[in-house]
Amino acid sequence: MRTLLQKMNTQLRKFGTSIRSFLRPYRQKWQGFAEKKPRLAKFIKWTGVSIICLFFAFWLFIFIISLTVPTARQLRQLQTDVASEIYTADSVLIGRYYDQYRLLVPYDSIPDFVIDALVATEDERFYEHRGIDYRSWGRVLYRSVLMGDRSGGGGSTISQQLAKNLLPRKDFFLLSLLVNKSREIVTATRLERVYNKKQLLALYLNTVSFPDNMFGIDVAAQRFFSKSAASLSPEEGALLVGTLKGTSFYHPVRNEERALQRRNVVFQQMAKNQYITEAERDSLMETPLNLVYNREVQSEGLAPYFREYVKRQIEEMLANMENPDGDPYDLYTDGLKIYTTLDAGLQHEAEEAIREHLTAVQNEFNQHWKGYTAPWHDVNTIDFAMRNSLYYQQLKAQNLNDEEIVEKFNEKDTLTIFTWDGAREEVMSPLDRIKYHLGLLQVGFLSMEPETGFIRAWVGGIDYDFFQYDHVRAKRQSGSVFKPVVYTQALRSGINPCQQIDNRLRVYHEYAKYDWGIKDYRRDDPEPHFDTDGTDLDDWIPQNADGKYGGSYSMEGALTNSVNTITVDLIMRIGVDSVIQLARDMGITGDIPQEPSIALGAASMSVYDLTRAFAILANKGKMVHPRVISQILDHEGNVLVDFSEQVPQEQVIEPETAAVITKMLESVSTMGTAARLRWKYRLYGFPIAGKTGTSQNHADGWFIGYTPKLVSGVWVGGDSPLVRFRNFENGQGAATALPVWALYMQDILRKAEYEEWQGGEFPELSPEQRQRLGCPMRIKSPEEMLADSIAQARQDSLDQLVIDSLQVETLPPLEPNDPTDLGNR
Repeated sequence: MRTLLQKMNTQLRKFGTSIRSFLRPYRQKWQGFAEKKPRLAKFIKWTGVSIICLFFAFWLFIFIISLTVPTARQLRQLQTDVASEIYTADSVLIGRYYDQYRLLVPYDSIPDFVIDALVATEDERFYEHRGIDYRSWGRVLYRSVLMGDRSGGGGSTISQQLAKNLLPRKDFFLLSLLVNKSREIVTATRLERVYNKKQLLALYLNTVSFPDNMFGIDVAAQRFFSKSAASLSPEEGALLVGTLKGTSFYHPVRNEERALQRRNVVFQQMAKNQYITEAERDSLMETPLNLVYNREVQSEGLAPYFREYVKRQIEEMLANMENPDGDPYDLYTDGLKIYTTLDAGLQHEAEEAIREHLTAVQNEFNQHWKGYTAPWHDVNTIDFAMRNSLYYQQLKAQNLNDEEIVEKFNEKDTLTIFTWDGAREEVMSPLDRIKYHLGLLQVGFLSMEPETGFIRAWVGGIDYDFFQYDHVRAKRQSGSVFKPVVYTQALRSGINPCQQIDNRLRVYHEYAKYDWGIKDYRRDDPEPHFDTDGTDLDDWIPQNADGKYGGSYSMEGALTNSVNTITVDLIMRIGVDSVIQLARDMGITGDIPQEPSIALGAASMSVYDLTRAFAILANKGKMVHPRVISQILDHEGNVLVDFSEQVPQEQVIEPETAAVITKMLESVSTMGTAARLRWKYRLYGFPIAGKTGTSQNHADGWFIGYTPKLVSGVWVGGDSPLVRFRNFENGQGAATALPVWALYMQDILRKAEYEEWQGGEFPELSPEQRQRLGCPMRIKSPEEMLADSIAQARQDSLDQLVIDSLQVETLPPLEPNDPTDLGNR
């Protein structure tokens, strides 16, 4: 080793000696020149040193830049970001998740005319250079820098623009432009080594942004011409290529004249580069734009509220899952396939049922308030809605003060509003639009299988484009739809379902809040609170919706007729805490106040939670875990997540108790508050259990019902509780929410394609259970029976008087020749 080092040292000395010998004559000449002209020599010396330093600095800079961009090997494996797709259980594509929405099309599916237009307009020498067009650089330097003419365009090639699309620009402070441009140049040269020209053109057209943030030629074609890229005509392709110079400035819908002029520039460039003849150019320039604008190109339209909920669920899952590269999966770029539990047919039936009923009930609601001052137009409600609007947030982001924002909200413009006949443009102010939209009735609908928890239909509002708030997850006052929870706990607490409970008004003095079990209602309040008119504000007098009292009911009779006084009596006896605990066990979340008024639905709950609670009753008392995702596959089809197996279900309610409550809820749908399911919607012969619900001031209408194989919940109301009918008849859940359920189930229970959710029977009651329920639902009071007897006696007397008044004395028949026979006169 030492010998080798000695040899190397000797060789280096010889090399140094040779260099010095070679440079000696030049050095002597330089010394002579420096003595004669020292200033010039000094200038030349430092200029040379500077050039050498700049040369090495340049290549060092390029070397460093090359380390920050993808290598040639990485570029060979390049895949354009692909949107993840979401499917129903029956494999219907219903949407995509993406950062930049695009559909990839191969080079062979792109018309030659589009390729020629792109090259002629964006990069004339594309087929000649290897990623950098030095002639274009010279043109830019001369025209833009030296002559100050900015109309000459940039010097970026298609390869450089592609590099820019694939390599997001970063912030390098004052050097951002230089560094980012250098990164694009290095990437462009590597792309040229990795891909051929056709592949580069296809990559570019699949990644470039068109107007409306449409990424890729195929999506842009669908947006502006409602067709695929392969079907584009020459004038259509030229228009899209022309917009690349400025997607907003040349937007063909908003700036039609500019877009037309720019399209004709494309034709001129094509003629100049001999892709078309001058005659073809002149002919094409005479054609109109002929747009077929499609606003819905990014969304398949089905179940948008459901898709948004699924998105949040998947994002939580993927946060803890890594792809083969060790990075977390990206829902928006990794091209995942998400299979959900939704059924496309059931979802369609739900949306159609909502459209049919809400169209009618909204017209009825508008007529109901015609000529009256709408309570939701009060200053506070409108101000709250305004401040929560997206437009308000946008104006606030522009640093406008409240006075300026209010002024903007009062400026009239052509705005788009929702109607059940489709979106409509109206001249109005943003504030007027808020008032109009506030007066619309909203809906929340959820349908799931009680045995599996698979959610089959989900509608969170009347139109996702206008109203993104999901009413399936929103919490609203539950009304009487919560009563089955109270009755279930009453049975579990040992109360005999046949016990007759008096239907009478009762005053409950609330002086020992949260301690209802030990109250003595005969003593006075230690801290009374009286209103100015003398009303004791601590008194609570629960009343029945129909205002009728007297007699007694069994539990089945009280639940069937939704008797408030008896429901309160039950919760007072079994305790508020036990009811709250059962509600929690059944999956009801959120705040449940420790008040007996929850028995009448004072607590706010969601369609999601209450439908789940009813599903437990339908599932023989076993817990139901709602599920929206069945499988997630990666871009290659490998299974990442599989939820298809049945989840273990713990017993929440005794099967016998669940069966008895189901029997009571069957009575509700047959002869109680939901009886119109039978007589109006003709749902005869089907096992149906359910409960209606109406909140205070009938601001919220509910119906949750189930068959052996499907449970569905419906809520109807306004975004503000002030949006309501003025009377109970129109605003009750049986009139607002139940019809949606009925229209939905009419098709599900009868159409052959939904056989999977048809048939079945509720659990049969044991002889002991039937005996426990074998009692009158209602027993009238002696006063009622006496009144009925008197009324019947009066009716009998009236009937007899009518009969007597109709009795006419019968005359003997006339003889033929009787002179009194008028016919012979």
